[in-house]
Amino acid sequence: MTPRVPRLSILWAIMKKPRAAVERRCRKQASSQAGRENHALSSSQAKPSAPDACAGTIPEFPEAPAGLAKPQEEVVLQASVSPYHLFRDAAEVTVFRERLLSWYDQEKRDLPWRRRAKGEVDLDRRAYAVWVSEVMLQQTQVATVINYYTRWMQKWPTLQDLARASLEEVNQLWAGLGYYSRGRRLQEGARKVVEELGGHVPRTAETLQRLLPGVGRYTAGAIASIAFGQATGVVDGNVVRVLCRVRAIGADASSTLVSQQLWSLAQELVDPARPGDFNQAAMELGATVCTPQRPLCSQCPVQSLCRAHQRVEREQLLTSQSLPGSLDVEECAPNTGQCQLCAPPTEPWDQTLGVANFPRKASRRPPREECSAICVLEQPWALGDARILLVQRPNSGLLAGLWEFPSVTVVPSGQCQRKALLQELQSWAGPLPASRLQHLGQVVHTFSHIKLTYQVYGLALEGQTPVTTPSGARWLTREEFHTAAVSTAMKKVFRVYEGQQPGTCKSSRRSQVSIPASRKRPSPGQQTLDSFFRPHIPTDASKLNIAAQ
Repeated sequence: MTPRVPRLSILWAIMKKPRAAVERRCRKQASSQAGRENHALSSSQAKPSAPDACAGTIPEFPEAPAGLAKPQEEVVLQASVSPYHLFRDAAEVTVFRERLLSWYDQEKRDLPWRRRAKGEVDLDRRAYAVWVSEVMLQQTQVATVINYYTRWMQKWPTLQDLARASLEEVNQLWAGLGYYSRGRRLQEGARKVVEELGGHVPRTAETLQRLLPGVGRYTAGAIASIAFGQATGVVDGNVVRVLCRVRAIGADASSTLVSQQLWSLAQELVDPARPGDFNQAAMELGATVCTPQRPLCSQCPVQSLCRAHQRVEREQLLTSQSLPGSLDVEECAPNTGQCQLCAPPTEPWDQTLGVANFPRKASRRPPREECSAICVLEQPWALGDARILLVQRPNSGLLAGLWEFPSVTVVPSGQCQRKALLQELQSWAGPLPASRLQHLGQVVHTFSHIKLTYQVYGLALEGQTPVTTPSGARWLTREEFHTAAVSTAMKKVFRVYEGQQPGTCKSSRRSQVSIPASRKRPSPGQQTLDSFFRPHIPTDASKLNIAAQ
């Protein structure tokens, strides 16, 4: 009787040929590399991963000056990477370039910065147009940036125009876009180009990063490739996702080792004839097709080259064979030990995620929590319009240079916050009637690393002589407030003061507003009584409709 062949052996025979090819390629490349570098280090010497960075950010590493030897970490990297995570040869790289660029030519979005860069003949103006867009797009969605970019370029169409602007003007236009230091550093860079570099933007990624404040490795590469045609790769969050899936890189993408490998892949892939278009195509693919959730794999121009997609097909084959669990057949075959670019054994394949198993999500450190008591102080003015008091924040730190309502840091649920806030108000406006200081509600707003709870108070003065305006403060009308250089959090605070309904703003998941039950909208009957005893004050509905971002 012929012995029965287990189903596991049948499936192994199906998978054996691809794996054997991978192992042969691994041995061939390892042998070739050993011949080129006698001092190659073993994978056990690989540098351990760095701590997780903030989610959505890519660590930036300065490029080595020309003529210097590669740092030791890169030598370690070459020795510890399996060929499975690399491209086989120049032919495969060429196919990837051609398919991606062909797709981009047909599917790219029509964006204002692309139109401006394409139609601009002057290289410095072209670089400036790209520079502004790349800075605005950091940690910000395209849909949000479009209007800001259009208004910015209308107001300051050249580097010289921006260099002449005041920081107050820059903060005012940037208000609501978030990460406010970006606007300040952009203007600092413009002034340096005008005052120290003769009005000419540096032409290479290396000099852009070295000479301009706030320009890191990614921004420098984007400007150099798009504006000047330098064949240099770029890596942003979208490119990380594309490369991790295309080459099945499951290790922590924020680690030094993986980041270096991603930059190496980006540099290998960038098309020397169309570097700017290629880099934009890679980012476009990640933004529109190879998305974090529910990627559109059927529309991907490089699907046939995608290791993650191949892994999905393999897992589906295993499932169709009705085998218990996921068969442990490694597609990556390192010479020794655990591959530095594969997901750790503690993070098994999730069948429900498909290609979204890549890249591995970095652990996110929760923001620290702080509490602040803040007050909208309003007083009548000689010309009839009431004014509200704003004070300017320091020129460094969180929300540097922006304007805000007077506030003081307090202990959550502290008993002395009212007293501390009144003292802060009096330091700006002089003696005030403490009995009129009323608690209105709270606003919870999360910045990049701080979850800040504002306890919102209001103090409306009546029939009182306007106080003087000390240095660092100003009195503004409500109309002026809406166009001032204030943060989104301040607009939320002002909504509470104006009597907005409680609840979470639909356009922002990062900020919440709540109002005590004692100050919620009264019943219709109570409203009738109130209106009888109080004069009606008309409210401009346009002021109340403040869109949180």
